[in-house]
Amino acid sequence: MTLNALTTPNDSAAIFESLNGVREAEKGKSKSVEEMGSEEFLTLMIAQLENQDPTKPMDQMAFMSQLAQFAQVSGIQELNESFNGLNNNLTGQQALQASQMVGRSVSTSSNVGNLGVLGTTAEGEQVMRLSASVDMGNNASGGTFYIQDMSGQLVFSGNLPPGSGSLPVVWDGVDAQGNALPPGQYRISAEVTRNGSTKPASVYAHEQVVSVEIGAGNAVILNLANGQSLGINEVKEFF
Repeated sequence: MTLNALTTPNDSAAIFESLNGVREAEKGKSKSVEEMGSEEFLTLMIAQLENQDPTKPMDQMAFMSQLAQFAQVSGIQELNESFNGLNNNLTGQQALQASQMVGRSVSTSSNVGNLGVLGTTAEGEQVMRLSASVDMGNNASGGTFYIQDMSGQLVFSGNLPPGSGSLPVVWDGVDAQGNALPPGQYRISAEVTRNGSTKPASVYAHEQVVSVEIGAGNAVILNLANGQSLGINEVKEFF
């Protein structure tokens, strides 16, 4: 064999195109180093060594640079695959934990609560309940919470004891005149007294979780009995 019979593909791209011309004909382009698998990359390297011109041997630094490039890309791909697997695993665990919330109540950012049937008495009478939490702040000496229907009419008010932080309140659906009101939505508001001054307080209605789903970006979504949906990270408290 003469030197003239040897190919001189010192350019890795030229060798690669010759190795992958048939395979990539449909695509109209050759793969980059980032797109190659380990077998293809080694095939390319062997071809470079076998076909180099003895009078112009391949630059060892170029070979090492290509090898380092492939190792880096391969490592990044493996790392991405590991992170994707970890993310899917964590999302599955989060969804499983969230599914245990079905049937329980959560505190929402809305002050509109739902008066619903809690159960029945031994005599067959319905027991109604609307629940919420009032933010008492620090060292409140007491306060008042108010229940209004959705037309704005005040139907009930009750006293709040002294306290700090989040205080649960419950209304049984009976108005100030002792009449049982129908199930549905009612607005809750509150005032607290602190250092002799009375100010409005934040109120957070409680709603029952009826189902759980995975939303966009693997976010865990809680579907509530009132038709509202919210992310699990939006929940203030679980009950």
